[in-house]
Amino acid sequence: MAEYAISNKMGGTQQALASSFKTLLYIFATSGSLKRGKLGEFNIGTNSAPADNFVEYDISRMTADGTATSITPNPVDSADGAAVTTAKANATAEPTVTSNSDLWYDALNQRASYRWVARPGKELIWPATANNGLVIRAKSASYSGTVAASASFSE
Repeated sequence: MAEYAISNKMGGTQQALASSFKTLLYIFATSGSLKRGKLGEFNIGTNSAPADNFVEYDISRMTADGTATSITPNPVDSADGAAVTTAKANATAEPTVTSNSDLWYDALNQRASYRWVARPGKELIWPATANNGLVIRAKSASYSGTVAASASFSE
């Protein structure tokens, strides 16, 4: 399996947080290239002036594309070919997220950044089904700045 890196600095404009979730990054299979993928690592953190508030983050399943900037995943090994998984950043219209499909959720102080690395065999997996994938989102009732997110996945 080849591994790829993405971040929400790769395209589009980071969106200010609000009290409803904003999608930072999402990855999914498309009808022309149905391939199962595995999210193995991600990093999140605020990148505006922090205070002592919290930001809620989650990773959930999606079933339909929204409006965001397409980004090209970078192969970690430059000898690998291009990814067939579609990646997008900084949604301006949210993708369709499956209700109660959280695979990971946490609320963190906005002064803290966070890194998650899957144990081998415990990666977050999306199916080889058109428009199915994973979204990395954030929201806050009190912080209206932006959030940085990066991730690596394999396919």
